[in-house]
Amino acid sequence: MKTVTRMLALTLTILPLLAVAQLNSSDRIVTQVPFEFMVGNKAVPAGECVVTPATMDLKTLVIRNGEASVSLFTTAQADETKTAAANYALVFHKYGNRTFLWGMKIAGSRILYRLPESKAEAELRAQNVPATEQTLLASRR
Repeated sequence: MKTVTRMLALTLTILPLLAVAQLNSSDRIVTQVPFEFMVGNKAVPAGECVVTPATMDLKTLVIRNGEASVSLFTTAQADETKTAAANYALVFHKYGNRTFLWGMKIAGSRILYRLPESKAEAELRAQNVPATEQTLLASRR
């Protein structure tokens, strides 16, 4: 029984490290975003979006749109999902004509990196504005 408990503890400790190993600091997640979206209180125009880890633990991300000369930092919280993501993807929440970057999925990982909810998104949610979730496939470069 002690062996099983130790193996379980070891597995739960190593699992997040494996997700981090899949996306190291030199990797980039790239996708074409056909709409303007918000990260925190900053608008990012439509165009090529590049997400790069700013720290080894992926708790801080850099989001860039080179065409529009926009670059910003944001924090991310790692949440474990039931199944591994099939693809790299950016996940957005859309309220009417306003879109917010909500998270990032890493192919082969059960970890979902969720961005903090902005004040504007919280207000829209509090007003019961209907929301949809949109996922854009991305690639690792």
